[in-house]
Amino acid sequence: MSEMLVTAYNGAILGPIAKLLGLLMNGIYYLMMQIGIENVGLSIILFTIVIYILLFPLTYKQQKFSKLSQKMQPELTAINKKYHGKKDQASMMAMQQETQAVYEKYGVSMMGSCVQMLIQMPLLLALYRVFMNVPAYVAGVKNNFSALTEGIMATPGFQDRMTEIVTELRIFTSPTADFTVTETDRLANMLVDVLYKLNSSGWDTLKEAFPTLTDEISQTYETVSHVNNFLWLNISDTPMQIIRTNMSSGQYLLVVGAVLVPVISYLTQVLNIKLMPQASASSGDSGDAMAQQMKVMNKMMPLFSLVMCFSVPVGLGIYWIAGAVVRIVQQHFLNKHFEKVNLEDIIRVNQEKARKKREKMGIAENQISSAARINAKKIAEPAQGSSVQKSSAQRELELEKAAAARSRAKAGSMTSKANMVREFNERNSRK
Repeated sequence: MSEMLVTAYNGAILGPIAKLLGLLMNGIYYLMMQIGIENVGLSIILFTIVIYILLFPLTYKQQKFSKLSQKMQPELTAINKKYHGKKDQASMMAMQQETQAVYEKYGVSMMGSCVQMLIQMPLLLALYRVFMNVPAYVAGVKNNFSALTEGIMATPGFQDRMTEIVTELRIFTSPTADFTVTETDRLANMLVDVLYKLNSSGWDTLKEAFPTLTDEISQTYETVSHVNNFLWLNISDTPMQIIRTNMSSGQYLLVVGAVLVPVISYLTQVLNIKLMPQASASSGDSGDAMAQQMKVMNKMMPLFSLVMCFSVPVGLGIYWIAGAVVRIVQQHFLNKHFEKVNLEDIIRVNQEKARKKREKMGIAENQISSAARINAKKIAEPAQGSSVQKSSAQRELELEKAAAARSRAKAGSMTSKANMVREFNERNSRK
């Protein structure tokens, strides 16, 4: 396994995640081999389904937040209108506190689903690394190149020939192929990286560069074509390459297939966005701007998918399509589920969780309510002087928090020693 991962992406953060995902895809490919199916395209589809099933708990949390956000939006909008145009510090603080009170009421965080997005983004970026360099993670795919790489490495001057092919065909690998290295294992893995990225015409170029290996090249190409072909398209080719090559040869069905990959990717992305509940913008003057930005992004992302699919390997387009289809199915059932769910029950559960969390911090519920009432009254009064002083309720609440933190101080810690000094001074002051 360690040899297989030599050319895998080794980034500090995405590298380990990509290797774990690579192990999963390798396992799926191996199971397919056991039933006589060796196809990278089908493996990508099954792999995508498994990944989105694993991510479903995060998806559910995002959807729940969106539903709650829609429900509390009228209250947030009312607060926004109430303080519209008021830029003084007292009004801004009052608006912030009333907004926080609404989020507290519904038992959700103002951060919304940001945490879930932060978890998902590294996974999606790592997936890109796996699909762009499948042989580095899937042993069954890499083994198809073994005989040919041995033949190429046994050919005198193969380093210069392979360097010319990489330059001529503009083949990009990560890490960049460097045939001047002397380690046999690294050379073999770099060759596999390059061979896997060869398009149909690239294999003809390889035959011209290594005429003595014509039979081995043809045999490997036939095997790899079977493994890499999905609906008669080579997943290592880009749709644009397929269109250019087959337009000249008159194979128009392949041209249509190549065009359908970006088009289907675009259509599935559009349908997925239409089905998704859009999280409402938070209160504030930027609310409308944020909503407008979301609308623009919802229009641009499918267009981005459409354009990019023409210039990336078909395999990546298959992943985008498969992911969108899985999300569409998930979204359909999630929408049905949330139509039947009583949001009031969810709100009560969330409020109870928030209350228990505050109690763990050592803050009693009656203290929160009392401080909120007093502070709301105080902050409604115009501020005097150049700055607004903290209300007594705020100070009392902060003192309560500090006292709770001191009570949990570990023995021997600086906090516990400070507590001893404070208690000593208080006893002396009472004498």
